Amino acid sequence: MKPNNIIEPGLLPNEADFSDEFFQQFTLRNNKQPLKLSDTITKDYQFPTLYGNVTCAIGVFLCDYDKAQAMLPHPKMKPVAMPKGRALVTFSCYEYQKVRGVAPYNEIAMTIPVMIDPTINVPVLPMIMDGLFKKFGYYVFHMPVTSLENRIRGNDIWGLPKVVDTIDIKVNGGANNSTSKTIATDEQGNEYFSLSVPTSGKNTAFDVQSNIYSKLNNKLLQSPTQFKANFNVTKHMDRLWKTGGDDPGVLTIGKGPYGDMLRNLNIEPQPFQFRYAAHMNACFDLPNENYQAPFAFTG
Repeated sequence: MKPNNIIEPGLLPNEADFSDEFFQQFTLRNNKQPLKLSDTITKDYQFPTLYGNVTCAIGVFLCDYDKAQAMLPHPKMKPVAMPKGRALVTFSCYEYQKVRGVAPYNEIAMTIPVMIDPTINVPVLPMIMDGLFKKFGYYVFHMPVTSLENRIRGNDIWGLPKVVDTIDIKVNGGANNSTSKTIATDEQGNEYFSLSVPTSGKNTAFDVQSNIYSKLNNKLLQSPTQFKANFNVTKHMDRLWKTGGDDPGVLTIGKGPYGDMLRNLNIEPQPFQFRYAAHMNACFDLPNENYQAPFAFTG
C-alpha cells in the first residue's frame, strides 16, 4: 500500500461495521480534546480505536540482549531475558481493513517485549504467562504506517515512533504452503525490511489483553491493547538453547537508516515463532491515566 498523505475532514461513517460481539464490551469515549491534524482539520476521535477484519502476520526473533537494552529509553526498562544472552524482537504486520471512523491502512509494529523495573527479570516466562506479570508489555521502537493521519495520531496521542512508509502485504503460494510477505520501503526508496510468515500452522485461539509502552514528553505511557482471533502458529522452541544455523531467508534487512537500526540489534535470522490470522478483531486505547511509571526521564 502506497502512503496516503491526504487527510479528509470528518470521521468515516462506518459504525455499522463493528457489530461483532468483541466490540460490544467497550464503552467508547472521546479524548480530553480533539486532535489537530492540520491548519484546517481537527477530529474528535472515539476510543478505544476499533479494528475489524484485520489480517495479522507476526514474526518473533531472538536478538542480542545488550543491543535490545540500548534501544530502550530508560535502563529500568528491561528486555525479557532469553537464554544465551538474548532478548526478543517482534514484528507484527497488519492490514487494517476496517478502522472505526478512519480509512484503512497498513502498519508494522516493531517491538521489544519488556519488563518495567522488575525486582527480578524472570527469563522467558513473561512471554508465556504475560497475564501473571503486571510489569510486562511491549515497547515500540519503530512503527511504519501508510497513513499520514495515523502517523500524526500515533505521534501526538501516544508518542509512538510512527513514520509514513510504503508497506506492501501480499499472500503468495498455494493453499497448503502459502506465506504472507510484508515489505517496508522508506521515503528514500530503501526496501529496508522484508518478512515472510507462513499462513499455515497449529490453529490456536487467542483472546489477549496486553500493554504497549511508549514515551511522550519525557513520560512513560502504558496503553491497553486487546485482540481476538484464531491464529495459525508455528513454533521453533529449539531456538531457546540453539544459536547459529542456516539462514532460512524469511527475514531480510535492507539499506537505509531503519535498516541500520534493525541490523544493530544482531537479530538471528532463524525465527522463534510465527503467527498468522486472516481475520482478527482488535482495539487500542488511550494511555492509562492511572499509570505511574516507577522512574522519571531527565533531559
